[in-house]
Amino acid sequence: MLKKTFKITSGLGVQARPAAQLVNLASRFSADISLEYKGKSVNLKSIMGVMSLAVGEGSEITISADGKDEQEAIRQIENLMEKEIGGALLEN
Repeated sequence: MLKKTFKITSGLGVQARPAAQLVNLASRFSADISLEYKGKSVNLKSIMGVMSLAVGEGSEITISADGKDEQEAIRQIENLMEKEIGGALLEN
């Protein structure tokens, strides 16, 4: 299992568009991928789950992947977070 923690720097947080981007990307992988925020964990392949967390600016989230393609999943999610969504990788 791989985990990465991010701080959300975008003023919009993880709302509809960024949530959809994350879900679409996560859905390409067979690994189990989850997003954790404030002690709650949801399947990153579920738009309703991600939206239910209401992740705002300044929030810290942890994304974990477990499965045969976990490394590629985490690498691509990290890239998306930093370049499109506004998430700064924190040291794990």
